[in-house]
Amino acid sequence: MSDIPGVLRVGDLEVAVSVSDRRKSVRLTVERDSSITAVVPSQVSKAELVKMVEAKRPWLYGKLAEKRDLGRAAPAKEYVTGEGFRYLGRSHRLRVVDEGEVRLIRGRLELPRGGGARELVGWYRRVGEPWLAKRVRPWADRLGVEPSGLTVRPLGYRWGSCSRGGRVNIHWAAMQLPPSLIDYVLVHELAHLRQPDHSAAFWEIVERAMPLHDGYRDRLRRTGNDLWLPEEGR
Repeated sequence: MSDIPGVLRVGDLEVAVSVSDRRKSVRLTVERDSSITAVVPSQVSKAELVKMVEAKRPWLYGKLAEKRDLGRAAPAKEYVTGEGFRYLGRSHRLRVVDEGEVRLIRGRLELPRGGGARELVGWYRRVGEPWLAKRVRPWADRLGVEPSGLTVRPLGYRWGSCSRGGRVNIHWAAMQLPPSLIDYVLVHELAHLRQPDHSAAFWEIVERAMPLHDGYRDRLRRTGNDLWLPEEGR
């Protein structure tokens, strides 16, 4: 029987633990509310779990930082003419029109009457994929990787992710960022195609591709808190 308590504290980290006879390995997760959970096999001891949490500390801190970056309450929107919505770092005024689809025309973002978050999120995804597909190519060449594809979609509180098959996923909300910060998100995810964790080796890869990445990372943390992120698009 496991000797692990229901709540395990490792330094400044608090982990909610559940034991499952069906698990063959430990699963550590940073939840949407920034809590940390662990599902562990019954044969894992407290000492073994503590050692694993310690080893995963950089990864856990990284995930917690991502949720702080893209997790605060978004400014409320009423979807009326005159409201501002960012695209590629610039604010565009909304114009409510009688019919049609969401589109950016002559600097104004048109929204059909009765539309709202769902339609706007769909627009960010629609315009984001072709823009990012062109943007990712030179960075992939610089890092010496070949992503199997790129998708723009909701990712909870993460800027991006990459699958084991090499597909890069970017949060649609990233399309509100200036291009230089979108580049940082792309480089971060592409670097994971070579190094899956956030070890020193990973950051060396990022540094070689983007020597000023620390500055971009700091800007991303500050800028991310101000972006529009409705519940419907998370």
